[in-house]
Parts: sequence; C-alpha cells; structure tokens
Amino acid sequence: MRVDELSLTDFRSYPRLEVAFGPGPHVVVGANAAGKTNLLEAMVVLSRGGSHRARTDQELIRWGAPAGRVEALVSREVATSSADRLEVALAAPGPGVRAQKRIRVNGVGRRADALADALRTVLFAPESMALVSGSPSLRRDELDLVVAQLRPGHARALATYGRALSQRNSLLRLIRDGSADRDQLTYWDRVLVEEGGTIVEGRLAVVEALAPALAAAHLEIAPGELPLLVSYETNAPAQPGETPADALRRRLRETAEKEAWNGQTLVGPHRDDIRFTLGGRDAASYGSRGQQRSIILALKLAELDLLARRDGVAPLLLLDDVFSELDPDRRAHLVRRIGALPQAFITTTALEDLDPALVAESTAWRVAPGRLERIP
Repeated sequence: MRVDELSLTDFRSYPRLEVAFGPGPHVVVGANAAGKTNLLEAMVVLSRGGSHRARTDQELIRWGAPAGRVEALVSREVATSSADRLEVALAAPGPGVRAQKRIRVNGVGRRADALADALRTVLFAPESMALVSGSPSLRRDELDLVVAQLRPGHARALATYGRALSQRNSLLRLIRDGSADRDQLTYWDRVLVEEGGTIVEGRLAVVEALAPALAAAHLEIAPGELPLLVSYETNAPAQPGETPADALRRRLRETAEKEAWNGQTLVGPHRDDIRFTLGGRDAASYGSRGQQRSIILALKLAELDLLARRDGVAPLLLLDDVFSELDPDRRAHLVRRIGALPQAFITTTALEDLDPALVAESTAWRVAPGRLERIP
C-alpha cells in the first residue's frame, strides 16, 4: 500500500502541508521536535482513525486552531486509478460544543474501522522496544491493532466492551457499598460476555496465524537463538466444548463473590496477555536485551507478512527513529525487507545514522517546523 498524496491542515506542528510521495523508501530527516513523528502520526490516523500517542483527538489539532484535517490519496497498486481518498477531520470543543471527528472514504462518511480496509500500516516506534518486557496492556494493544486490520468488527467490539466494563465496574463499586443489587449486573454481564468472547476469539485466531510467521522471521534474524513461540494467555481458558464466550460467562460466575468484594471486574480480555518464550523460557523474564529486540523486530516483520498474505499487497511500514535501537545485523535484515515493500517511511535525526544502502535507494526529505522539503 502507498500514500501517493498527503495533505495536512492545522495538524500538530503543520499549519498547511501538501506533498506527493512516490513508491519505495522515504527517509525523513530532522531535529528532535521538528515534526518527523507528526508526519508518521498523520498516516497512522488515516489508517486507524486515531493516534498511537495522543490521549485525545484534540491534541492532534495545532495549538490555537479551531479544527484540523488529514487527507491522503492511497493506492494498493502502482497505478493510482484505483486509489482511495481518505479524510479525517477534527474539530476542537468550544462553549457548549463537544469535540467532533468526521471520517470520509471517497467522500462518503464512514466509521473508523473502514479506514483499515484502504490503508493498513505497521508502525515500529521507540515505544515498541518495551513490547516484550513492558506492561501487558502494550502487548494487548499491539495484538488488537493487527486483529482490527484482519477481522472487521474487532474495533467496535473493543469499544463496546470498554464501555460495558466501565459501567460494570461502577455498578460493582455500588454493590460493594450496599447501594445497588447484584441483579443489576445482568445486562452488563451479557454485553461483557458477548463482546469479550468476540475479542478473545479474534485474538486467538490471529495469534495462531501469526505464530509461524513470527517463528520464521525470528529464525531469519537470529538463526543461533532458541526457537521462539508466542501464546495467548487468557484468564478465562475454555474447557472442552466451550467457546470463549462460554468460558468468560463461567468465570464471571466463579468470581462473582470476589468481584463484589473488590468492586471491579476481575476476568475478561482486558486482563489477558501475550507471552513470548525462547526454548520454553519466558522472554520477558529471562531474555537478554538483544534477544528481546530480536523478538520485537521479528514480530513487526511477521505482522507485515501476515497482512501482505491477507491482502495480496504489503502494508505501509512506518519506522519512527528505531534504527539507532538496533545493532548492525538487525539493521541489515530490516533494510532488506524495506527494499521489497511498495513504500516505507523512516525518520532519523541524521542520514549518517542509517544504512548507506538504504539511503541510496530512498527519497530523502528534510523536515523543519511546519515544513517538509525534498533533499536533492
């Protein structure tokens, strides 16, 4: 997939930007805080409907501006005749007016999950380096991003589950304080089970599909390492004959007393995790820093492979200042993969920090606050 044209209006540090990109790798050079990450973030917004680093959509609007907009012409093939025009428009809140977001695909209003059908992305950012050893929420979020691009409805299930979880936890606190009755949980239990079952089912299916691609990518990157396995660790494992929804319903019954005592939901996909093991040992606990980086790089390459097999065309790869985090061997593997992609964007503070072979085949751009200029 390719972004052929990108237009930004009052987005982050860009008052106005209109730029056309060709195929192949693009290297974006600039000082810290110049706007490199903002450029990649705009492409993430166009593929997900939201940012990977902003807490609210309002943060995406340039300071002092009433609204912001991101628009792009995206193509799957070399010819742009089959291109889609994507638009995400944001309006800041005002007196008596809530913040608003409008999403359009080819001029037609759509939900956020429709964007992934037109533009699939794989993002490799500095925060990705904590995927193995960091919080389980990081691994859940990473997996959910892949699932949402492969299974329609996953993003909606996550949103509905999140709202139900919040309402259920509020009700559990009232029950703990004696201000509500347990019978009032019935509705939220049903929503939690239905949506939670859908979420777990999707995650399990994608982990199963991802596992062989991950093992193969890891063998390519680190041929001398122990075999890498990935597994989905759920707090509601299904017994023989149970669906994920059945298992979650049963676990809610089993933990009912404890939940009422604690005032919060103790089981469900919001507490699940993804586990990486090397030779049977937990990589988060026993893997070295280098081994963990190999796993993370292999995971990103496996995501690329999985999405490419699904669509018949590779997704857009976004690399936000990560080459400095990798040793020469891992960089070389990444460079080889980048060269085979329809398009990729790589940010750096200096061209000298990148592999010379990658720089030679890339289109180079220099970013300054509010501007993007091609380097001859």
